[in-house]
Amino acid sequence: MPTLEAQSSPPAFALRLATIADARAVRDLFCRSFRATFGHLYPPHELEAWLEGMSEARFRVETGCASHACFLGEAPDGRLLGYATLGPQDLGMEPQARWWVLRQLYLEEEAKGTGVASALMEAALAEARARGVQELYLTVWIGNHRARRFYERYGFEEVGAYAFVVGSTVDDDRILRLRLG
Repeated sequence: MPTLEAQSSPPAFALRLATIADARAVRDLFCRSFRATFGHLYPPHELEAWLEGMSEARFRVETGCASHACFLGEAPDGRLLGYATLGPQDLGMEPQARWWVLRQLYLEEEAKGTGVASALMEAALAEARARGVQELYLTVWIGNHRARRFYERYGFEEVGAYAFVVGSTVDDDRILRLRLG
């Protein structure tokens, strides 16, 4: 896939599909972003143990396996600003349509509000449609109002609850669905 450039001049970022070689960088960004956004919710030792379980091997699957798609948003100097990963279901649901899950959409703090998230979402939606996906699902923590508003702008609607577990903490997440016609 050719590099897609953001619509600004000069480009503030570019999008591309990740490869297995990007797994470590994606994992590192995931850990930084998760700590920054959700770290206050968990006892520190439990958070660190959970993040250790998010192995580079897992991210090699998400960046290199045909059943997944991972898009990267990069600064002109090549720094990773954000990523979005799509993949098979892991929500314990049995929808009636062909479906996929937006597993992660994470940004560096500096990239928030720059358009990177919107560009990643547009790439993810285009990829889902190209693969014939009829419904796209995701989970979002009930207290993450900024993310919830972002997803709702794209037409995602709440369809259920999801228990997201980190250590001994069980978060109240919501399952959102977008029908892709």
